[in-house]
Amino acid sequence: MKIVLACFMIICLAATCLRTAKFSDVSASNLPLDALKANSMDIVSIDMDKDGDKDLIIAMEFRPNVILLNDGAGKFSHANVLPAKNHDSEDIAAEDFDKDGDIDIVFVSEDDFIHEYYINKGNMTFEDASEKFPVKSKSNSVLAHDFDKDGDIDLVLGNEGQDMFLVNDGKGNFADDTEKRLPKDNSTTQDVETSDIDKDGDVDLVLGNEDGNRIYLNDGKGFFTDATQDRLPFTPGKAETRKVDLADIDHDGDMDIFFSNVNFRRDKNPANRLLLNNGKGFFTDETSARYLGKNDLHTADVTFADIDLDKDLDIVVANVFGGAQQLFINNGKAVFTESAEVLPTSTTEAISVEVADLNNDGLPDIYFGIFRGTDVLLLGQN
Repeated sequence: MKIVLACFMIICLAATCLRTAKFSDVSASNLPLDALKANSMDIVSIDMDKDGDKDLIIAMEFRPNVILLNDGAGKFSHANVLPAKNHDSEDIAAEDFDKDGDIDIVFVSEDDFIHEYYINKGNMTFEDASEKFPVKSKSNSVLAHDFDKDGDIDLVLGNEGQDMFLVNDGKGNFADDTEKRLPKDNSTTQDVETSDIDKDGDVDLVLGNEDGNRIYLNDGKGFFTDATQDRLPFTPGKAETRKVDLADIDHDGDMDIFFSNVNFRRDKNPANRLLLNNGKGFFTDETSARYLGKNDLHTADVTFADIDLDKDLDIVVANVFGGAQQLFINNGKAVFTESAEVLPTSTTEAISVEVADLNNDGLPDIYFGIFRGTDVLLLGQN
């Protein structure tokens, strides 16, 4: 009997370890599709109403931005608490900027240069503070963090032209301090991410650009210098990077880099790039050895998450302009192979992706923001 029980336990354990990533498309039943018909650009999952589950904030291009409230089981309703403005919203920063215990929101805009700033007054009531936002810029990205270590959340805007650094006064009022804090650069930045890549105790910046990516190192007080030339390897062909993701993919205690690349301008190499950190913030291109699958699509975004529940990070890939969505499974040694499992969505227009446990069942769920179509929600299945 003991032998039978032991064998049964081994079989169950093996089944758990070899779990296949299965998802069900519940978009029609679980999303308010009328608010999500087209032009989703960015997604943030965060508990906006303080009820213990993940809600969603969606940035919309020339449509009103959206907050979706979760019922706890992964079914969402349109909160309809933001002004119905139609700006070219590209990216989202959601943090407690005024330090009153709830989440405020910044949406940055590209083509019309108009950013939106909403201060949460509690109970999902927002004050429109957009008039107080200190800059207008053609922005593709916004990043929130306490860069100067003064206890409040600052902002970095990734722009077409000079990127910007906005200092928070601790009460949610921002001032432009770009000239002192960021290197001069007039390239087009599509995304900015932050982590302590050189492990010196402060957070640095990695910028995904249309004409050459950048690394900016922090001096510890929120002043940055360009360290790109020494730290980023030469990439064959010219890359047009859309998104940057930082993750410790090889479990060695430092942050590695994934550049999601596109070829919207028709003269670029669309292959994504996976770079490993040597522990001191110097990077080696390991794409050919570690990213095994179709790699010539327009990848607009990726998310690292443990999709198959084997305690390592896999990759969900959002492709736009004709590319099917992809899963890359980690073999436990930071080698990612494109999965034969097909995600249950036919969309080829995913411009953003978020992975989170949206229905509180312990399984990862996937939300795709769709550029020319309706957003897609996939719930994980046992």
